[in-house]
Amino acid sequence: MKKLFLLFTLITLSATAFAREQIKIVGSSTVYPFTTVVAEKHGRNGFKTPIVESTGTGGGMKLFCAGLGPQHPDFTNASRAIKGSEKELCAKNGVTDIIEIKVGNDGIVFANKAGERRMNLTVGELWKAMAEHGPKPTNWSQIHPRFPNQEIKIMAPPPTSGTRDAWNSLVMQKGCAMAGVHKSLGKKKCVQFREDGVVEEAGENDTLIVRRLANDPETFGIFGFSFLDQNRDQIQGSLIDNVEISLDSIQNYSYPISRPLFVYAKKAHVGVIPGMQEFMDEYVSDAAMGEYGYLSDEGLVPLSDTLLNLVRASVE
Repeated sequence: MKKLFLLFTLITLSATAFAREQIKIVGSSTVYPFTTVVAEKHGRNGFKTPIVESTGTGGGMKLFCAGLGPQHPDFTNASRAIKGSEKELCAKNGVTDIIEIKVGNDGIVFANKAGERRMNLTVGELWKAMAEHGPKPTNWSQIHPRFPNQEIKIMAPPPTSGTRDAWNSLVMQKGCAMAGVHKSLGKKKCVQFREDGVVEEAGENDTLIVRRLANDPETFGIFGFSFLDQNRDQIQGSLIDNVEISLDSIQNYSYPISRPLFVYAKKAHVGVIPGMQEFMDEYVSDAAMGEYGYLSDEGLVPLSDTLLNLVRASVE
């Protein structure tokens, strides 16, 4: 029955392909700037410029996994790997052949206004500042005397964000374990953000967080490295565990909050929605993802040569 459903869907997709000749892309706000640049390049190569929407990783996965056909997106950006539950949702709706493209690396920044006091925090101290089930200090100096006697104010990504998922994994869970309470609290409580107004959930538009930091010297924000790289005149990144965020520290994963970034594609749409293969080829080209590619200019940290070759083989 499932095979018949999939066959019917593919026939319908082919029959109605004329309804859309423009690639549709949803997903991560972190990957959005990189994909947008590739989309613009693709549009100059004789194709209609793809529509790219910033919906957050989780929101993008829901849209991507909703089914096959021109009414559903062809690609989704993700600032973390696809979850098992999302694979199940995709399969349930006939989206079974998914191409995973690891497009580069990223570091998550804990940033404040440029020129203000620069922080050097451990993962454990970040957890103490942000955890609902932690000590709940009101000022930074209550966490450690080396910090200023300044109110804690943090703008954090929303639950739909892949940056939030990565932060939970790389900071909240590890910090909870350092505090020795991970077994008693459990994973769900370990990653829960404070609800007393100290941590403010921002939207998917990281540019707005950057503007807020530039105008508020006491507020810190959490977002991807590219937004720091493009706005160094306004904001600065904190050191984490004595490591400064940089292209090198992200690529070799010495910066503690480093992660890979992804784009996922529907194989069933390739050859039906015009330009999908060419768009993927452009994305993984030397001109885009190479060490000196145009995506590096946008703040994307390149993959190693070995890993990039594996990604290209997957696309081919």
